[in-house]
Amino acid sequence: MKRNFTREQRLTIVYGILCTVLILVVLQLWLLTATMNAFLGGDEGVIWPAAAASTVCLALNLGLLRYLYLIERPNP
Repeated sequence: MKRNFTREQRLTIVYGILCTVLILVVLQLWLLTATMNAFLGGDEGVIWPAAAASTVCLALNLGLLRYLYLIERPNP
């Protein structure tokens, strides 16, 4: 059984998702900058862990997008 949210509740959820996505995107940009700095400095050991962390951030963003689509879909 799916619960219907009011417009105000959905708006609050969307704002929370947007804030979380913003934090994750800033984290990914920082991760890219730090990884490129380390790689150009000769440290190649951080490439795969950074790629894994970036993939986790992508998965979280895609999960939030899926959840957003689920709460916006009308119930039959």
